[in-house]
Amino acid sequence: MIDELTDIRSSFIKHHSADHIKAVELYPGIELTYLTLTTEHFSVHHAALDHILEINYCHSGRIGWEMGNGNSVYLGQKDFSLHTMKTCADSIISLPNGDYEGLTISIDLRELTDNPPEVLSGTGITGTFLYDKFCKNSPITSLAGNEQTESIFSAFYGQPEHLQLSWQKIKVLELLLYLGGLKVDSKNCLTEYQSEQIEIIRKIHEQLTEHMEQRFTIETLSKQYLINPTTLKTMFKSVYGTSIAAHIKEHRMEKAAKLLRETSLSIAEIAESVGYDSQSRFTTAFKAYCGKLPKDYRNS
Repeated sequence: MIDELTDIRSSFIKHHSADHIKAVELYPGIELTYLTLTTEHFSVHHAALDHILEINYCHSGRIGWEMGNGNSVYLGQKDFSLHTMKTCADSIISLPNGDYEGLTISIDLRELTDNPPEVLSGTGITGTFLYDKFCKNSPITSLAGNEQTESIFSAFYGQPEHLQLSWQKIKVLELLLYLGGLKVDSKNCLTEYQSEQIEIIRKIHEQLTEHMEQRFTIETLSKQYLINPTTLKTMFKSVYGTSIAAHIKEHRMEKAAKLLRETSLSIAEIAESVGYDSQSRFTTAFKAYCGKLPKDYRNS
């Protein structure tokens, strides 16, 4: 398995300029990879390895997969997913907010069945068990994080270097034991969307961020793109992690900060360019976001 994944990682780094990829073998057939990405949108092509299970965990940022079956799923902070490398062989990865830090645990399901770590012997947690539970009936199982899963995944980070490998080995076994007892149902699964629906949300996002001087209502956007208002709000939050209002306000404040730093435009002109018809309202919003009045931010 290591040779197969090494070739895939090398190709990934070469073609997609990953900021950081670090891999370590924990047990025979079980490998841990840390990922830091900043490329917003790229395609992935590799061998369709149905015998290798990937467990992906989002530590920070957001990441989305558009799978070959036409479905898309997005992970936010603390969420995780399971699928085989057959599912993601020809997929598109997107980082809705421009960055992602996370980890991937790759498991050779055949090796896990034939040669499991000693602590798993007699538990029934085999490669066949994991495949049947998480991959047989659905190409991907994506799950919202909870207190228990976060106690597992968070321990993969921030450990002293001389203890790190031991923590990694312990926590991957704890994760497999957790998955062995997990009941998968609609309550803890994240929603999948058709790629066509995601494309509509992307177009709406593009319109909002390219025309920040304008104010668009949910009703206007839903009529323009022929999408139910409730569906629009739900899908936007699933993709970008926050409500439309909160997300676009952040973009407005970031643009305003950039204009304050890099231009000599008046505060009134900057306020208008990011969608505020009142300088006082803009000043209040900017101070709440940055902790300084616009003029103080510019001077500093």
